[in-house]
Amino acid sequence: MQRGTHLAYVTIGWNSLEAIIAIGAGVVAGSISLVGFGFDSLIEVSSGAVILWRLFSGEHREELALKLVGASFLALAAYIAFDAAKSLWFREAPAESYLGIILAILSLIVMPLLASAKRKVAASLKSDAMHADSRQTDICAYLSAILLIGLGLNALLGWWWADPVAGLAMVPIVAKEGIEALKGETCCDDD
Repeated sequence: MQRGTHLAYVTIGWNSLEAIIAIGAGVVAGSISLVGFGFDSLIEVSSGAVILWRLFSGEHREELALKLVGASFLALAAYIAFDAAKSLWFREAPAESYLGIILAILSLIVMPLLASAKRKVAASLKSDAMHADSRQTDICAYLSAILLIGLGLNALLGWWWADPVAGLAMVPIVAKEGIEALKGETCCDDD
């Protein structure tokens, strides 16, 4: 339990910093993929808080913790889909964000390591909620790769539409995980 608590605090700390940087840089650049990534980081913070709550409150709240994680995913998917579609429709071209590119690269390094550590602890605690949290951390890594592609194409080739398209590419990944968590289908069998 102590290792799970430590990982939840690391998640909250890293993702708080990531959210501040991503949302700030995303707003300045007008980048939906970067803002969406920042909101994913905020969901990671809330997910880490849910996991802490689960660790301190006991097994009887496992189902509620899974539902909170799932609802967070679905809210993020809806936000990204709406704003990305709006950006494409109105041709809202984002500015280049080299800070966002650096953040995406760092996240591609940190998130897989954190997700792996969470899965190990989830297996030892037999916690579906912590496993769902590890999946959310995996998704943060996938989103980092999508973010990097969108921001990179915009910065290197001037393809303004790459950013909202990257946002739309995030939506099915995020929504699928939300639905699975809400159904309680997040389990350790797929590791």
